[in-house]
Amino acid sequence: MQIPLFPLGTVLFPGGLLPLRIFEVRYLDMIGKCRKADAPFGVVSLTSGSEVRKAGADAESFAAIGTLAVIREFESPQSGLLQIECVGTQRFRVRTTELQKHGLWVAEVEAVIEDVALEIPDDLQHTATALRRLVDTLEERRSAQRAQGGPGAQTARLPIGEPYRFNDCGWVANRWCELVPMQLELRQRLMELDSPLMRLELVSDLLARTGITE
Repeated sequence: MQIPLFPLGTVLFPGGLLPLRIFEVRYLDMIGKCRKADAPFGVVSLTSGSEVRKAGADAESFAAIGTLAVIREFESPQSGLLQIECVGTQRFRVRTTELQKHGLWVAEVEAVIEDVALEIPDDLQHTATALRRLVDTLEERRSAQRAQGGPGAQTARLPIGEPYRFNDCGWVANRWCELVPMQLELRQRLMELDSPLMRLELVSDLLARTGITE
């Protein structure tokens, strides 16, 4: 299928949340059309260039594997500005690309096989336990913030969206990949891995090195 692309300095994982503040004409038009047609767009990780077009900047280039993003919240607080929240769905591989005259990339893509649902083995259960504790802590903070009131209290969001799947290798690995500080290239390589178990094993090593888990 052919989709518009949004090259960003981040990696979107299936099941991940992505808030975006959009003001460039090329993306205002793209998001408006996607919302009207209830269609996804593709998020790809930049390998050169910048998210916002600048005179004299390097040309945009991006990874060959990305993730479809579906708009789930849409707000236009003022003319020429959109604030949206998207959720990642299906990974895809870019086959061909075309840069349109107003600066929007479109691509012919094919779907990358989804992660197989795989129960977390006993020796990696600590990764799920630590993630569950983190989510519980974040939910408690959000509840306290809402009880105290103040600007933005009622709209405070968690960086992880439901439904929670703490018993699934791919889901737990993906959420940690979003949360743990790491180089963009490493995050991209982890997203591209076909094996959710291997992804979780590598994440477990990262968590141990950062002291998040013992």
